[in-house]
Amino acid sequence: MKWRAIPADFPAWDRVYAFFRRWRDKGLVKELHDRLRGKVRRAGGRDPEPTAGIIDSQSVRAPASVPAATRGYDGGKMVSGRKRHIVVDCLGLPPAVLVTAAPVTDRQAGASLLARLRARYFRLALAWADGGYTGSLVDIAAKAWCIALTVVKRTDDTPGFRVLPRRWVVERTFAWLMRSRRLARDYESRTDTAEAMLRWPMTMVMSRRLARPRC
Repeated sequence: MKWRAIPADFPAWDRVYAFFRRWRDKGLVKELHDRLRGKVRRAGGRDPEPTAGIIDSQSVRAPASVPAATRGYDGGKMVSGRKRHIVVDCLGLPPAVLVTAAPVTDRQAGASLLARLRARYFRLALAWADGGYTGSLVDIAAKAWCIALTVVKRTDDTPGFRVLPRRWVVERTFAWLMRSRRLARDYESRTDTAEAMLRWPMTMVMSRRLARPRC
């Protein structure tokens, strides 16, 4: 959806965009998102800070208007565009997101995400991922950040669809995100704007969860 096409009951689109840009640049979008995540975790009887996470990525198409420096081709998924990398806690709420060009590998982006998590959440000790994160990242996570990274792989001898332990949590989060039409593709010229756009749908998910009446 274009900024000029926001609902008529909103203020003028340029004023709305100005507020969004200010919140993005000052980190207020992330701050609001993280505070809500802490409240949802408390409401669920958990500690506000996560101790475990699940990491995964999603390749999405991007139009030609997206700068070539942050856009590319993912040969594995055969998608030309960008790649969204997220880490979620056991409730499916992301403490960290990262948007890169599609050719960036999961291991490369995974190292950046785990470094961010260690700097912000010192109690994080466990992480699960799919086969794209195998290799040196497992050893680096253990030695550099004291995070035990476990790779959950699919088994070739199991026919049909199968829910994999832990990995289904992050897949469900991607499904929540894709309910937002704005995220069907990546239209943003800046990656930090794309990251902010990932946090807004989760902010709505958490707000609705906190607003549910408690019996």
